[in-house]
Amino acid sequence: MTVQLKPGQKRIPTVVTFLDMGAKPAALPPPMPKGKIAIIKAENPPVHFYRYLYDTCGRDYYWVDRKKLTDAALGSIVQHPKVELFVLYAEGNPAGMAELDFREDDAGQLAYFGLLPEFVGRHFGYYFLYHSVMNAWAHNIPKLKVNTCTLDHPRALPLYQRLGFVPYSREDRYIELP
Repeated sequence: MTVQLKPGQKRIPTVVTFLDMGAKPAALPPPMPKGKIAIIKAENPPVHFYRYLYDTCGRDYYWVDRKKLTDAALGSIVQHPKVELFVLYAEGNPAGMAELDFREDDAGQLAYFGLLPEFVGRHFGYYFLYHSVMNAWAHNIPKLKVNTCTLDHPRALPLYQRLGFVPYSREDRYIELP
């Protein structure tokens, strides 16, 4: 969804949908997209690399929360032993990111999931989401949570539901721009 900001506008209204799944999905693995594709776990990712992925994947969707953090604060999250960053590569280039957060005992969280703009529409989304969810369920978790909002890509919510996430709550919120 493209939002036209007015000069000086610092708040954007959105509706957040919260979803979860209580068991590993039974869906069959999707076919691998054409080309050279790899999903690699980034071990102890440098903050500047994380910021590149976050800023590029989230630029069109107003991902701003992590931009407000200092490098030290962001590093304490993304380099935490219970946080995992998976990077999708296409033809040797970063094409997407999936951040899995296991710091809470009651659930795993797909904290961030996105593709870089030039890879949207190339049939990578479901493939990468499926493998990200399977990586999450490789941990001993009772459920997996994710949220999306009306500022995200219009296919985000249907994609999560297609894989088996079920909405359980919705909230009206504002995105506070830095």
